[in-house]
Amino acid sequence: MRFTQLVPLAAVGTAFVLPDEQVLKDVAIETKSKAKSFYESIPSRSDVLGSLRDAAGEVAELNKDAFDQAFDHVAESGEAAYETIHQVGYDAEAWLQSTKNSFDDTVLEEAPVQIKDALYDRPHHPHQKPNKTVYELIAESKYTTKLAKLINDNEDLVELLNGTSANFTVFAPTDRAFAKIPEGAPEPSPEQIAALLSYHVSPSFYPAGRVLKTHTIPTLLNSSSLGSSPLPQRLSINVGLRGLTVNFYSRIVAIDVFGTNGVIHAVDSLIIPPPRVITIIDLLPGEFSTLELGLGKTGLLEKLNTTDHPGGTLFAPSNGAFQRLGPRINAFLFSRPGLKYLEALLKYHVAPGNTLYSDAYYKADEDEEESVDEKSGYFHLDLPTMLEDGDETRSLAVDVARYGPFITIKVNAFSRVVVQDGIARDGVIQVVGNVLIPPKKISGSEGVQYQEWTYDEELTVEDLKERLAPFVEETYGDERWDL
Repeated sequence: MRFTQLVPLAAVGTAFVLPDEQVLKDVAIETKSKAKSFYESIPSRSDVLGSLRDAAGEVAELNKDAFDQAFDHVAESGEAAYETIHQVGYDAEAWLQSTKNSFDDTVLEEAPVQIKDALYDRPHHPHQKPNKTVYELIAESKYTTKLAKLINDNEDLVELLNGTSANFTVFAPTDRAFAKIPEGAPEPSPEQIAALLSYHVSPSFYPAGRVLKTHTIPTLLNSSSLGSSPLPQRLSINVGLRGLTVNFYSRIVAIDVFGTNGVIHAVDSLIIPPPRVITIIDLLPGEFSTLELGLGKTGLLEKLNTTDHPGGTLFAPSNGAFQRLGPRINAFLFSRPGLKYLEALLKYHVAPGNTLYSDAYYKADEDEEESVDEKSGYFHLDLPTMLEDGDETRSLAVDVARYGPFITIKVNAFSRVVVQDGIARDGVIQVVGNVLIPPKKISGSEGVQYQEWTYDEELTVEDLKERLAPFVEETYGDERWDL
């Protein structure tokens, strides 16, 4: 089965399997150039801080208890790119350009007082005490008539948003958001509409101050692809040059519309439930063509794209990460004798059944989540991968450190997650800046020890083979690796 639909990879595949070092160097130079262009596109800290100031200003200015009052201060604009987003449910390029990872702790020290107030939950109260539910606010607003009609067709959702079972957060698409639906789009089924509406509602209370320091938010939409039992599909929150966005494309245009049972934030685009992990990888050939080629040649692409796969976390190395391995190792991995080693290497990047977001963790075989403390904290876990050595499963040592809204993730102490939270239907993608190499097992007088590759030394083909040898079966049939 062929999964790549956007850009043919035949030329790239040929470049990798030919043992011509010059060809590989040319591919590496081109990949490096693309990676450089991508990283230069990431906004500077001062740009992001300016966006934070704007967002905090809106918190103070738009702190109303009704949509109609709030929208007097807001101007909306349409986006031509929404047609593509509507079809696939994801803005892949905007995710890659997300700026959260470019923060460091010094940003907080430079932030003005109003930013710190917003980030640390110093509350913003509505000017008047709310006297209507979030359902009533939506139903009575002239800006959300289309959303209200859809909700009214769903009796369970009406009852939920009109009740007091929780303090809800509703990301309410305006009428102009519905106007972005492309002409000729197929009519959704009632089940699809119910899923779409559920994905706009969180059962937890997220006023603007909490949203600003949040990376992901759980919703009422449960996915059976995230674990052994259905778990909440999450939304991604990002602060960038476009302001405050949900899933990187739906801009929050009015905030803190308080009701008696929750809060509403208005968004300028429908938030479509995300696609599967492999679909997102396929949407970004400029960053992941080498990874996708490797997954395809080893049979892992089809395996990961089936409903039998329990979902989880893909630590996705970019084209630049593969390029840093050097042309000799790439030539070996994508050659016929090297494919069994490539399969083992790629399995080490997949943690099935364990979905690790930057601020939440869905454990395998459990129906609850763990969270990183929202103000500061440190979180360590060992994630079992697909890589097995007999009865032993190799794990990735992951450290998540948080200071306020700023989160860093490191894998095996040396490799950093450079782009976080590619939310997918069946898990999450965390982009790593280096290809993850299993530690070398060393037996000595003090017992078995593991030696990590520190990435500051040159890795040879022989060293790579030695590290992967325990995981490579010796009984592969030649026909399996026919190219």
